[in-house]
Amino acid sequence: MHTPGTAAARPAAAAAARNAPATAAVVLGALGLFTSFAVVGGLFGAVGLVTGAVGLRASGRTGTGRGRALVGLLLSLAAIAASVLAAVFIAWYANHTQECYRPDDLHQYVECVRRNLSGH
Repeated sequence: MHTPGTAAARPAAAAAARNAPATAAVVLGALGLFTSFAVVGGLFGAVGLVTGAVGLRASGRTGTGRGRALVGLLLSLAAIAASVLAAVFIAWYANHTQECYRPDDLHQYVECVRRNLSGH
């Protein structure tokens, strides 16, 4: 009978622990992708790129974690790209609606934005 923590479960845990940077890259890349709409995802993505590269190098030495490191790298690149797109969109939106930023009520703001974005 197999119970957690026995000798049969330890080799798998030891293999995963040998390439912690690869696992960290996946976590950071996913976190970056989920927070990229707020632009901070690019920071997580940048750190994920570094840890993914470290994990990829470690996979050559340990023979474990290559797939996780590659997934972490791809997720991190996607997070950086999504954050850049979000920043460009925010800048574009702010540029096209800057005259609407007055301390009036919400209805006036919505109408001003609608007018400015529709070109009328």
